[in-house]
Amino acid sequence: MQARVLRFGMLEHINQPVWVFDVELQRVHWANPAALEVWRAKSLQELCERDMGVDMSESVATRLAQYHHDFVTQEAVFNEQWTLYPAGVPVSLHMRLSGVRLTDGRMGMLCHGKPSGNETPESLRSVEALLHTPVMITLYSMAGEPLYRNPAARSSAKFGGQTLAERMVEPLGYTRLMAALQSDSLATFTLAVQTSQGEQWHELSARRCKDAVTGEDAMLVSEADVSALKRTEARANFLALHDGLTGLPNRAHVMECFAAAVETVRQVGCEAALIFIDLDNFKDVNDTLGHAAGDALLVEVARRLKNATSSTDLVARLGGDEFLILAAADDIVQEVERLRARVLSHVGEPTVLLGTEVRVTPTMGVSIFPRDGTDLETLLRKADLAMYSGKQRGRNDLAYYHEDLGAAVSARTALETDLRHAFERNEFEVHYQPMVSTECGRVQAVEALVRWRHPLHGLLAPDRFIAVCESTGMILDLGKLVFEAAVQQQTAWQRQGHTLKVHINLSPRQFDCPLVVSSMQSVLLAHGCDASNIGVEITESMLLGRDGLSSRVLQGISDLGISIALDDFGTGYSNLAYLQRYHIDVLKIDKSFIQSSDEERPIADLIVAMCRTLGMAVVAEGVESQAQLDWVKHRGIEQYQGYLFSKPLPANAIDALLAA
Repeated sequence: MQARVLRFGMLEHINQPVWVFDVELQRVHWANPAALEVWRAKSLQELCERDMGVDMSESVATRLAQYHHDFVTQEAVFNEQWTLYPAGVPVSLHMRLSGVRLTDGRMGMLCHGKPSGNETPESLRSVEALLHTPVMITLYSMAGEPLYRNPAARSSAKFGGQTLAERMVEPLGYTRLMAALQSDSLATFTLAVQTSQGEQWHELSARRCKDAVTGEDAMLVSEADVSALKRTEARANFLALHDGLTGLPNRAHVMECFAAAVETVRQVGCEAALIFIDLDNFKDVNDTLGHAAGDALLVEVARRLKNATSSTDLVARLGGDEFLILAAADDIVQEVERLRARVLSHVGEPTVLLGTEVRVTPTMGVSIFPRDGTDLETLLRKADLAMYSGKQRGRNDLAYYHEDLGAAVSARTALETDLRHAFERNEFEVHYQPMVSTECGRVQAVEALVRWRHPLHGLLAPDRFIAVCESTGMILDLGKLVFEAAVQQQTAWQRQGHTLKVHINLSPRQFDCPLVVSSMQSVLLAHGCDASNIGVEITESMLLGRDGLSSRVLQGISDLGISIALDDFGTGYSNLAYLQRYHIDVLKIDKSFIQSSDEERPIADLIVAMCRTLGMAVVAEGVESQAQLDWVKHRGIEQYQGYLFSKPLPANAIDALLAA
């Protein structure tokens, strides 16, 4: 203590408060009596033992660290107004702060205070606010040299003398700011700036003012850090324009960049192509392995498409299993053919998902700019049409748009419109084709088959409209209509004394509908129909890739008392395991076997023998000649249907047939 008194003895007699502060330890190192009075300390020892860091705000600590740095690196002197809070009582002082070496050689801070004059409360509070605010406030000369920085601005500066121009990441930002200040006294911009933490986004508000020291023109610039908001905006923009699963650009991104891409194509004088891609058999992966596996497959396909294309091509995911490639080249057809080979090769490679090897193939449709259109919607629609024509040709290939496809889609659109009107006008009829006993020749059952009595084209068979109903979803309404009409007709025949079983075809869409069983039950109850007099017919393809779903649906139908027939067996995969795995009551042998030559009929013999082993009934379809019927009878097949006996007939014609 004697050493301190000797070192600072001359300062003890100054009637203004003077003390030395140890910035690193945040304690008073020495103080004169006037300072003890300001700090309300009983003794120097008591003051030196106080831990000033206990109640020190983060802003003050930051400011003191800045002072300490400048004392060490340069002979800095600061003149500021401070408000101290000894014992919680505010004391305002004009402070002169400078560096001083402590006895151990470390740098301390010499604090010389003068009592404030008659500052207003607003003045005192503004000084405190300036010190503690997180807003970065800097006073610059009109040349951009820093004249003053508050603690927040000082912490943010990349280096001590950083000018306003050096603050900007882009020189254009500084130019815009200065130009705005020339025409107006206030300017606000959100700009990228260079800070001690790297590049950040700040909202800068600059105002022309006067330097209180020199009276010269100056700029007061306040900055608020909006980097987090910018990052959030950037993320939101990315998500808005990219697919969340694969990270590829989405439809919105394609729409946004299409105009610029087209303009570039026009300028360089080349052509562009939209390649619309749909994955074949993707639904089977979802149904068999689950949606998580399907998502993993989509991510893998996206990666393969990127690898198959060049860096100048745009690869996007439009949704579901649909992708798009936008490519440009001088010879666009040659470029498309190159992409065809690469995409077919890359995407068609097998993939292992959940331990199972799966393979999906791409079917692609192409429209050419400007030959097939100049706007995105037209080109997308035509590429989509081309893709569907590729599906019809056998899939796993590429098809180009041509004008005939436009005519086909116009006809399809007209058909869709007519079909919707058909529901409104009740134009659908149910006809019934007899299923006859080969032993006694009596009609034992009928198959319900829908017909459309078109106001212009007359009576239309299902092959004219069922596919469109299936693809548009109208098949659900049509299936319900046919099922209810058939059930109602069966109960009418039952009341007339005819125990006639009615078979009703179930479409793939109906089979996938989760309410199919409950809907059937409601119709049966509403009409008081004995479910044992109803049968449903499904095709083998409907069982593919959906073991769990198939079992649940078929069991639910069987629990109602409805029998189940497997139609067209032998024309598809002919998976014999299906006959044992699922509850099948009746097997219908396709007409292609019945009408084939004797050399090809052994397969039908095998099917009949197998049905005998499994205890299943057999129906022969498409019997059109006496020779075919003789062959059916010779195999012991119980029932047949076909034009030899009768074509499908309206219900009243069946009434007459039953009466005869």
